Amino acid sequence: MAENHIVLSDDNFDDKITELKGNVLVDFWAPWCGPCRMLAPVIDEIAADYDGQLVVAKVNTDENQEISSKYRIMSIPTLILFKGGKPAERMVGYMSKKDLKNKIDSALQ
Repeated sequence: MAENHIVLSDDNFDDKITELKGNVLVDFWAPWCGPCRMLAPVIDEIAADYDGQLVVAKVNTDENQEISSKYRIMSIPTLILFKGGKPAERMVGYMSKKDLKNKIDSALQ
């Protein structure tokens, strides 16, 4: 994983999402998940492309089951875009960079 994201956990999730106040794209993933590994470089590119507009965060669902349960993560990868601390868009499964950017752009308007 690249260094252009923050790591969230059960212990810091709510505080960090509130503290960041802006747009936060949270990637719920697990190390054993093939589609998650395929999506990781796309997420890194999104973090670079949206630098200053969007913070990218990652949550390992195996290690953080409480927050994964709170947001009803049933399949991974799941991406949730938070605006002002509240979930605004949910995307489930692998998607191309183009499709992901379209979803993000639509949600950020």
